[in-house]
Order: sequence, then structure tokens, then C-alpha cells
Amino acid sequence: MALDKTYKLVPGTTIFDAEQSAKGYHLNQFCMSLMTAENRASYLADERAYLDAWPLREEQKRALLDRDLNAAMREGGNIYFLAKWGATLGLSFQQMAGSMTGMTEQEYRAMMVGGGRSVEGNRIDHAVLEAAYAASAPPAEQAVVTGAVFTSHVPAIGAAMDHHKTEEPYWKPVFDGYEYSRQWQRENLPDVIFLVYNDHASTFDLSLIPTFVLGTGAAYATADEGYGPRPVPGIESDPDLAAHIAHSLIRDDFDLTLVNEMTVDHGLTVPLSLMFGDVEQWPCKVIPFHVNVVQYPVPSGARCFELGRALRRAVESYDRPLKVQVWGTGGMSHQLQGPRAGLINRDWDNAFLDRLVNDPAGLARLPHLDYVEQAGSEGIELVMWLIARGAMSDIDGGGTVETKHRFYHVPASNTAVGHLILENHPRAETPGTEE
Repeated sequence: MALDKTYKLVPGTTIFDAEQSAKGYHLNQFCMSLMTAENRASYLADERAYLDAWPLREEQKRALLDRDLNAAMREGGNIYFLAKWGATLGLSFQQMAGSMTGMTEQEYRAMMVGGGRSVEGNRIDHAVLEAAYAASAPPAEQAVVTGAVFTSHVPAIGAAMDHHKTEEPYWKPVFDGYEYSRQWQRENLPDVIFLVYNDHASTFDLSLIPTFVLGTGAAYATADEGYGPRPVPGIESDPDLAAHIAHSLIRDDFDLTLVNEMTVDHGLTVPLSLMFGDVEQWPCKVIPFHVNVVQYPVPSGARCFELGRALRRAVESYDRPLKVQVWGTGGMSHQLQGPRAGLINRDWDNAFLDRLVNDPAGLARLPHLDYVEQAGSEGIELVMWLIARGAMSDIDGGGTVETKHRFYHVPASNTAVGHLILENHPRAETPGTEE
């Protein structure tokens, strides 16, 4: 079902949604640059030159040079950002608002003193609204979740690849476990990977601790984690699909942090390296989705599982025929701190893999204490796998899943490595019966 955006029909109103945000990203960032006295002075000294230093469309520059706020709004500007620009020019908020209504500052002030603009005559015409609802229909084509990949994202695995140690006796068993996976990935290449991972104090430090972060930007560079960035490409994303997912998940009451600029660390790049090998460019687009599993409180397995279910609904309501894979990364059992450092629990890990396939809803109810006690303090990363599992069609009775590959190995540096591939067969299709 298409997303409800009837707010676009309210007369005289521009809602700043994800589409507007993408359209006006650099325009609004330009406005933010005016929050320092030095930049304000530079702008006022030569407006055109200052604007030309930004990657703005000519229509955006012209709107600012002409002091045309309505045009700036059409070009993706947001009033709170544009207020920084207005303040630089010495404009009051009433001057700015008045200019958009065709009034002088005095006329606008008088209207507000008189009680403000009446809502009468400024609502959606009911005939227009009814026509919009009548015209809405399920998309003729839609995106589909084709499978899920679950894998550990051990940083030392990336280092072993980067330093050409994959054939050494210590590392070879690990990489042998992904040989089938690379072949499967080549044969089942998606258009987009929705990759669930956690940042490891690379982008998010203790000044900002978001629980769920959806990357809505166009591209993300590889993070420097203290040893320099890994020699792997950054990711190209799909901001249109990401914006659609953001709209859908937030409407489903998942409170997301939307990030247009950040770097991505080994939590994201190591899984890509394992599945694609050494490449100059990743062969598909990647939407990053960060989950806080570093500072408590962290989201529950149940919450992650429900987010996965909502994610599949979001993907399936997207009106382009994209093939989407959902990857859950992190884990398995490992503890990196304290006297229990080095903890590994083979039995618990393999039971987790069993239940992930056969009893995901029950597994989702596992309390945090079980993860920490049984799988180590960093084993809590496994809650992220439940997002990918929740995105499979069998969860809501709309299809089946097929286990294509399973792998488990100890050790890889300080951790146990777990890996699973599930193919998704929506609409109750089973392998070999598709029409």
C-alpha cells in the first residue's frame, strides 16, 4: 500500500519531508554555515561568490539572491534553516513570514495582532482529498526482500584480508566458510542491501548515542578506526529507498535518527568484504542501519524483530521493482573486557542459529541477561540479527524461507564466527513452484 502523503495537498503549505530534505540538503547546510560571525561577514561581503562555493542548483542561488523565500521553500529549504540566512540579512521572522504572504511586515504584524490568519478557506478542498484517495492504488511494481545474510563482523577478519593473510593456517578455515557464500551472492546479486550493523565508537562517540540510525544520504566513506581507513571502497546508497523506508518505519512508530553524513566502520565493511571479496566498488547499493549495542539501554530482541517486520512492509510498499537483501551482522559469542574476556559458548551459539531459523519469534523474547551471561557482554550484538530475520516473509505467513548455508567457527581473533544465509520466498512460493 502506497504511503499516505496527503499532507502535500494542504494549501499554502510545504511540508519538509524526506524528499524535500534531499532536495534542499546543501541549501539548508549553507544556511547552517551562517552560524559563525566569520562566515556571515564573508557572505555579506560577496553573496554570489559565497553561494558559488556551495554545490547549489542555480534555482536555489537565485531564490536567495532574489530574497524569494517561497522559491527557496520549493527548492527544499526549511524555515528553521532559512531563519539563519534571514538573521544574517537582518530580517525578523515577521518580515520573512510576511514576504511569503505578499504582506509587508506591518501588515503581517497587524494580522497577527488581530488574531492571525483564519483556517477558514485555508484547508484542503474535500473534493481534492477524495480524488486523491480514489486515485491511490497499490503499485503496479514493487520492491521485494529476496533474502537475508547473517554474519559476524570481526575487525581482524578485515585486517586478515587487507594484509593478504587469508591462506594462513589460522585464517583459512574462516574464509573457507564463506566460499559458498560468495558464489551464492554472485548468483543472487540484489539491487540494494539494507545492512544492519553497530558503530564501534568510530562515528558516534558519547556526545551522541542514537538507538536506531538510518542512513538517508547518497554515499558514505570508510571510517578511520585508529589504524587508518580500511583499503576498501565507501558505499553508494539509495537515498530514495532510504527516504521511503524512513517514512514508513517512523509512521509505524519506530523512532529513527536520520543521518546524511557519517563514516562507516568495520561493522559494515567486513561483511561486505566477506561476501564480495576484494573489489574496487561494491556491486550494489548499500543502505546503512546502525543499532546502539554499546551503551545500555540497548533495544530488545523483540523490538528489533518487530522493526524487521515493519521493514519488510516498508520495502514491499516501494513502487520500484528492486531486489533487496537484509543483512544482520555482529556476534556471535564474545567478550572483549574484564576477567571474562575471551568467553566463547559454542552450544549457546549453535542453539541461537537453530532458533533463528525455526523459532525466531520465541528467540526474540530472550532477555538481555541471557545474551550477556551466556554469550558475553559483546554477544548482545546478536539482537541485530533479529531485524534481518523479522524481514522474512514466513514470519507473517506470507511465504517461506530456505536455508542455503550455515557456518560456525572458533576462533577469529577474540570471537566465534557465525554465518547463515536464508532465501526468502514471498507469497507462499516455494523453490521450484514459482509461476
